[in-house]
Order: sequence, then structure tokens, then C-alpha cells
Amino acid sequence: MATDILRQELVNDGAGRLFYRGARYLLVRPETLAALQRAVEAELGARAPEPLAAGGRVGGGAAARALGGAPRALVERLLGMGGEIGWGEFSLERLSAVELVVTVRHSPFAEAYGRAEGPVCHLTRGVLDGLARLVLLGPLPVVETACAAAGAPLCRFEARVPGEAPR
Repeated sequence: MATDILRQELVNDGAGRLFYRGARYLLVRPETLAALQRAVEAELGARAPEPLAAGGRVGGGAAARALGGAPRALVERLLGMGGEIGWGEFSLERLSAVELVVTVRHSPFAEAYGRAEGPVCHLTRGVLDGLARLVLLGPLPVVETACAAAGAPLCRFEARVPGEAPR
């Protein structure tokens, strides 16, 4: 099924570059990223998730800033875009002034990674971290509280202002 982005807004300039609203993108197989992630894990061990999330944070923050708009509209547009470009089926579970909770079914990162002991969707976490920084007005860490690679039915990400209870 062709989506709005794939049908109308994704532009190949004929010089080996792909653009969406003026920003360059590329198509990469999830297995490529899973192999990169495993190599980073082999080198860095327990420190591996953060550099991977940092990459997502930069890309997610840039995409969210480019989309702009009111917080709820921005979140819905970025989550919709994620689904359109193959990052999984995103759902907004909660958004308030103090929290952002998002779920993802069919995460390409969890599926390509295979069975894991804990969360593996560090790029998605980083993207959502970049988004949360904009809509919750500050650097709030996003935590992947469930991951399909670790046996959960879906991946779940939560950002919450410190000291605030889930609502």
C-alpha cells in the first residue's frame, strides 16, 4: 500500500539521493542495522545502547523540528511518518504535559535483532527522546519498558517528568 510519503512526498533527485520535505533520507535493511548494533554491543557491552539512541535522538529531533506544530499534532504526525517509512505501527498511548507513552508493533529493530534478554529498539527510543524533548519541553529520558525482542507483544516507550506518577 502506497502512503502519502511514498506516493507524494519522497523525492529521488536522480543523483542517488532521496529527500522528504527537503531532508535527506535513505532506505536501509533492518538486518544491516541489527548487525551494526551487535557489533557496537560487542565493542561497548552495556554502554552500547546510548550511542545508538543518540543517533535516533538527532534524527528524531531534526524530523520533529522540521514538522513543527502544536504538541499533539506534532506527535501524531511523527508517529504516522514512522509507520509510513517502515519503522513499525506506532500508537500514541498517552500524551500530557508531563508524559509521553508510545507503543510500536512490528518494530523492524526487534524483528531483525531476534531474541534478546532486554530492549533492543535503541534507535526508536532515541527518536522518541528527540520528540519528547520538544513536546515535554526539556531533556527527559525515554525508557523502553517492553520490547518484542524480549518476548513482549509490542515495544513500549515512556517519557515522564521526574517525580510525576503515571496517569
